[in-house]
Amino acid sequence: MTIATLRALHAAIGTALDDIERVYSAQALDFPSLDAAFYATAPHTPEEDGAEALRGDPEVDRATKHIVAACGQMSALVHKPWFGLMADAQAGQLAAAIRFMETANVVEILKEAGPEGMHVKDIYDAILDLLPKNVEPKHPNGLNPVGLSHILRLLATAHYLREVKPDVFTNNRRSSYIDSGKTVAQLRDAPHTKYTDTDGVAAFVALWHVPRVFCFGRTSPDAPAPDSDNLEVAHSWAPFNLAFETKLGYFPWLELPENKDRLNRFGHAMTGTRQWDVQGGILRGFSWDELPEGAVLVDVGGGIGAQSIQVAEAHPHVRVLVEDRIQVTSAAVSAWGPDKAPLFESGRMAYRARDFLAPFAPPLEGAAAPAVFLLRLVLHDWQDQEAVKILRHLREAAGPDTKLLVGDMLLPYACHAPGSQSGEDDALFSVSKPFVDADSPLLPNLGRASIPGYLIDIMMMGMFDAREKAVGEMAALLLSAGWKVAEVRRSTPGALWAYTTAVPV
Repeated sequence: MTIATLRALHAAIGTALDDIERVYSAQALDFPSLDAAFYATAPHTPEEDGAEALRGDPEVDRATKHIVAACGQMSALVHKPWFGLMADAQAGQLAAAIRFMETANVVEILKEAGPEGMHVKDIYDAILDLLPKNVEPKHPNGLNPVGLSHILRLLATAHYLREVKPDVFTNNRRSSYIDSGKTVAQLRDAPHTKYTDTDGVAAFVALWHVPRVFCFGRTSPDAPAPDSDNLEVAHSWAPFNLAFETKLGYFPWLELPENKDRLNRFGHAMTGTRQWDVQGGILRGFSWDELPEGAVLVDVGGGIGAQSIQVAEAHPHVRVLVEDRIQVTSAAVSAWGPDKAPLFESGRMAYRARDFLAPFAPPLEGAAAPAVFLLRLVLHDWQDQEAVKILRHLREAAGPDTKLLVGDMLLPYACHAPGSQSGEDDALFSVSKPFVDADSPLLPNLGRASIPGYLIDIMMMGMFDAREKAVGEMAALLLSAGWKVAEVRRSTPGALWAYTTAVPV
């Protein structure tokens, strides 16, 4: 029985903890804390040195391995396979973030800041101060404080840093392990000596190169740049462009004739993204039954309609119009096969080609404004300026009762953030609250259980120079385009996935 296996794993963890406690108690010591940095080259108290030395005790070593093995097996057993798969498949994002932390000297910068931590804006300035002379830090796609905060939050979620307050980070035991022992002044004056006379840990991490275009900007004035006269060209210069040697943005590139199979795969992959949500989550993310007969849902950038088709099937009184580029909509009906034919033949679900970066035109039949605009997994593909353009076009086409429904992940901080001070933002505060109580030993965002969302965040930065968003970031983005958040529904308690309903202002 699986429950019996879980109980056995739980018991194995408890037995191993008893063994560790017995060894440490005999020396009147406590096991080293994850939150406390331990710099190998810094002076320590006798208690700190003793606790560190006991980690090499054979009984402690055996017990810790048993705990890691049992926790890993238990996690694999109980966690939804999709999330474990995403964590492993996207592990390269975390690896890149760790290497970035070393390359950008974040550990040494935070070491001098002390346990109170440093705000991301100050970390950003310190990183720029240590940049090699041949790097152009002001390149539009260079590092910026917002992008830096998302990289550091991924590391904190994976327990490689601590976020002590929103956007304030400090080292912990794991990050301090990468410390070179050099001061910031030494790194500025003699960067080539960073790995000299060290234990080699930082040097080993540095073996794998982090593209500087991801970290800071172009490393050479000869590097290619986007052609601003070509509207199909990427608005930003992301690592994706370097990897595939193209000036096109990801979606125009995907639509090239030679990428036909990739485009088809992408459409079906969007069906797979249902796994981010609970089954039928979109049906609970909005009060569809309250819409009037004949209300129109416009699925903006909806691909082949993998999500909105669920609404069309469950709520016959709602008409669904899926919008995407002609290369997608022209093949959408055939992509579903014969099973969905009655839905299309009845007219309850249809497609039309439209570029959502262009104004919303032509209007719907009868010039009626849509009841709902759905943007699912769209905004995270675009930099803020393009996202605002998309949102403003929808705002211009909205009627006074039109709702905007955004389906995207909303990433919590890796710390306990201040709560709501008034009733004005109750909808936001309720969804931005930590997933656990303040006295819980777990990270407020559930740490490793939530890490797939933070990995996707870094992937968006790499592919589109975009990102997933925190609750406040999403609210500010919507408001700048004329939409105010009215309600946010998490698919389940502790889920990163959320449906954000906004109304015109």
